[in-house]
Amino acid sequence: MRRVVAPLVGWRDRAMANLAYVSPDLDPKERRRIADAVADNAGRTMIENYDVNGLLARMKDVTPTGDGLAAIEEARAAGRPVLFVTGHYGNFEAPRAALVARGWRIGGLYRPMSNPYFNAHYAANMHALGDPVFEQGRRGTMGLIRHIKEGGMGVLLFDVYDSAGTPIDFMGKPAPTLTSAADIALRTNAVMVPFFGIRRADGVSFDAVFERPIPHGDPVAMMTEATRRLEARINEDPGQWFWIHRRWKPGRQERRQRKRAAPTISP
Repeated sequence: MRRVVAPLVGWRDRAMANLAYVSPDLDPKERRRIADAVADNAGRTMIENYDVNGLLARMKDVTPTGDGLAAIEEARAAGRPVLFVTGHYGNFEAPRAALVARGWRIGGLYRPMSNPYFNAHYAANMHALGDPVFEQGRRGTMGLIRHIKEGGMGVLLFDVYDSAGTPIDFMGKPAPTLTSAADIALRTNAVMVPFFGIRRADGVSFDAVFERPIPHGDPVAMMTEATRRLEARINEDPGQWFWIHRRWKPGRQERRQRKRAAPTISP
């Protein structure tokens, strides 16, 4: 992935462009180093998540850590819903696998693939990792909400571009961010817990870290706090975040901002 695929499909260039956008003073050699690390992590993550049984076997012996463990144990004992939130950092399925391997039932959403044959296999893998799993979209979101509202647990990734999102500064630049996770947590009275699957230096093992819950309040404020938690992890090891995503789309955002700022001319 690092040496062949990423350069061919443009991932290396996109990662380096994103890094230059948020950190224009970063040395080009460091940008290249991070971009190569990103491709390596992305390739490993794809293989690991495709091998569900292998990921579950690997994570069953990992002891979860973090300030959020007590909160999710209390919620589980009380039958209160829990919504885990995370970003495309490290292996984002690893913490979920650690809990599923211990008998926890954690639902989630997945984005369907364009190829029907591959999507059927991919969906089967998602269901093997944990049920219930819903296809992304209005119907799937409502299914996840029902599952959580009934006292269940679910996972949402929030660090993807969506033009309908609220601009929240991410790594120093405004990035449209949906408040869906906060909205669901408020609607279902779920404990909202950020978690991260942090890849260790050996490249094949992980720390499953569950952070303290994000307090309920204004949805934008909640997602801003979730963003700050992800930023802190990226600052610790930028090579573990998927810089290959078009998270900012700066040209489009700047055109939109200029349009909003343009003076109105009265007839």
